Amino acid sequence: MSIIRQVMLDTETTGLEWRQGERVIEIGCVEMVSRKLTGRHFHCYLNPGRAIGAGAQAVHGLTDEFLADKPKFADVADDLLEFLHDAEVIIHNAPFDVGFLDNELDLLGREQLKAACTGITDTLKMARELRPGKKNSLDALCNEFGVDNSSRQLHGALLDAELLAEVYLAMTRGQESLMMDLEMGSAEMVALMSGERPSVRVLAATADELLEHERVLAEIDKESKGKTLWRTLAA
Repeated sequence: MSIIRQVMLDTETTGLEWRQGERVIEIGCVEMVSRKLTGRHFHCYLNPGRAIGAGAQAVHGLTDEFLADKPKFADVADDLLEFLHDAEVIIHNAPFDVGFLDNELDLLGREQLKAACTGITDTLKMARELRPGKKNSLDALCNEFGVDNSSRQLHGALLDAELLAEVYLAMTRGQESLMMDLEMGSAEMVALMSGERPSVRVLAATADELLEHERVLAEIDKESKGKTLWRTLAA
């Protein structure tokens, strides 16, 4: 099985809209290989060359004075792109961060972020599909999946990237189980590959699981303003 390299990425900025001249002031990335954190990371603070908006400062706590002696984006661009090279980049609310980073790269005459990596995955989109009608902020997902975010008093790019890694693993745990089955080469898999039909194991849902299933279907019914295909087929 090929090695899967993923990088969780987060940014902090001077404001909310890069089209209005707002800039990136912090980048945090953590590396995961085959669904295991490696300990490698990329992190930097940046001098944006402009003032930080009051609203943004209230979110991340970074000040103009703190960033005054930090490098420019141009100084770290090559190192960032090298860290992201040939990795799937995973971002919560990807359009926001990608828009800012693509703008920074464009100002340098460089290719967009997608040219450096194998793909970009938006965990906010994933969460909305998994949990329709619920809050899907990073904090909400940490609470849902039991990820300790008690140290997150303010937003910080590296801390948020680390929390995102744990949330992503929790959201995609079923994929992890499939990968483990493929890697272990279980007796059932060996039999299937040799043309034999393995025995079918049936796991009945518990009463709590059935109730949760009904709750999720009811939420989907409400969001779609109609009945789910599951209910239609059951009828």
